Amino acid sequence: MTHSCLICHAPYHPIVTWQHVLTLKNLDILCEKCRRSFLFISGEMCESCGRPFQHLDSSYRQGPVCTDCIRWQEDDDWKDVLTKNRSVYLYNDFMKEVVSLWKFRGDYAIVKAFEEDFSREFFRHFDDTFLIAPIPLSTERLYERGFNQAKALAELLNLPIHDILTRHHHEKQSKKSRRERLQTENVFQLAEPISLANQRIVLIDDIYTTGTTLRHAAKVLLEADAASVSSFTLARG
Repeated sequence: MTHSCLICHAPYHPIVTWQHVLTLKNLDILCEKCRRSFLFISGEMCESCGRPFQHLDSSYRQGPVCTDCIRWQEDDDWKDVLTKNRSVYLYNDFMKEVVSLWKFRGDYAIVKAFEEDFSREFFRHFDDTFLIAPIPLSTERLYERGFNQAKALAELLNLPIHDILTRHHHEKQSKKSRRERLQTENVFQLAEPISLANQRIVLIDDIYTTGTTLRHAAKVLLEADAASVSSFTLARG
């Protein structure tokens, strides 16, 4: 039976294996070309942010961590705020286009293309004892987009989701330099006054770039007595 690829819409014949037959595993909703265009993060990586070392110049690395994470650790305001980040794919040109289709042109269904990989990789690094908290959008941004991409990803994990943060509307962080991002007032706050004592939390978001957004969110949670805050994202920029 011919299917239409969810991303490129080209007709294709999904590959059927005995695993599909015996376990009722769903057929791939992407053509083989699109599926191969997602690049998994694998091999040696920064133990802190999950940045792959394979194509990174050695000058950006010191032992098991990258120089970006060393800078975070040398800043007294941000030291140990984020325990670690792990991501599924590299944020290559193909992923940028897919994210654009998904987030900015409103093709919500694309999230299903990530389901198997996102869930499998999450449980490689975390487990169901962690509290899952998606990075929120501001009310204005949610109205523009129609959905929160971070929450859509969190829903792929089939775990309880905790909307414990809210976000003020602010200029897009991508338009700012690293210094400007750090100096920006924290846009996150607790949705309601709660204690997170002894809770290990994983923030869910679509992309880790500088890590500033995730650290701002993590700081709020640590101030509410969370035991630790890590993050898990679809892509690593």
